[in-house]
Amino acid sequence: MSDFVLHAEPRVDLRKGASRRLRRQGKIPAILYGGGKAPEPLTLDHDAIFHNLENEAFYSSILTVRVGGVDQKAVLKDLQRHPAKAVIMHVDLQRVDESHAIRVHVPLHFVNEDMAPGVKKGGVVSHLMVEVEVECLPQHLPEFIEVDLSGLDVGESIHLSELALPEGVRSVELMHGPEHDLAVVSIHPSRTARGEEEEGGETGAEEGGEQ
Repeated sequence: MSDFVLHAEPRVDLRKGASRRLRRQGKIPAILYGGGKAPEPLTLDHDAIFHNLENEAFYSSILTVRVGGVDQKAVLKDLQRHPAKAVIMHVDLQRVDESHAIRVHVPLHFVNEDMAPGVKKGGVVSHLMVEVEVECLPQHLPEFIEVDLSGLDVGESIHLSELALPEGVRSVELMHGPEHDLAVVSIHPSRTARGEEEEGGETGAEEGGEQ
């Protein structure tokens, strides 16, 4: 698992305008909570966080939050982006305990699409999910989950229950019951293929009528 270290400073000024001043200084207001401890307001470096966010693994890794030389383990739970600018407005971090399960959204990596029988027949792949929420102990948290499309044909789908999850990892959605076994990816006929089928059907009907 990737090793991300976030260098943070305590955030003392919690007044209304303080966050705006921090952002002008290239800082991000953040909060570290959970783990049976009081929430801890922090300040993070904007450019460092922005750079980390370019790495997909950052979203699903155990992060080291270093405050005053003291390290705490956490996961990224939420972040607020500016609606119009490439700016991070706020970061939420949740402490993790090695003995307690956590819930994290993990990205999906789709592989062997070019080998899928449905693709070879001209079908189109639809990624219905790009991530799944999983529950596991911190040491079992995967950076991503691989979805193998090598056996998928036109009209077929891969569902949550068919994902190869690592040992100790469970799908949160499936914990709600079998009716939550949603499709993750599917292959459907291309528009061209559907159009040819429809034209073929119409032609057959016309020929049948002429007889």
